[in-house]
Amino acid sequence: MRRLLARRMKFHLFGAFVVSVGCAALYKFLVADPRKRAYAEFYKNYDPMKDFEAMRAAGVFESAPPK
Repeated sequence: MRRLLARRMKFHLFGAFVVSVGCAALYKFLVADPRKRAYAEFYKNYDPMKDFEAMRAAGVFESAPPK
């Protein structure tokens, strides 16, 4: 029974480290990278002036009335 806590803690700390690194890797590859690609694709064809004129025509802005 001597050093039982120390032996078990080493095992559990190693397991927790492996699980946390695995979760971080899964998040990076399944969430973060696809999100970055989606933003890059959106802004590749984005025209801010066209979007501004559409919002202006819809009456979104008080300082820029619709034409």
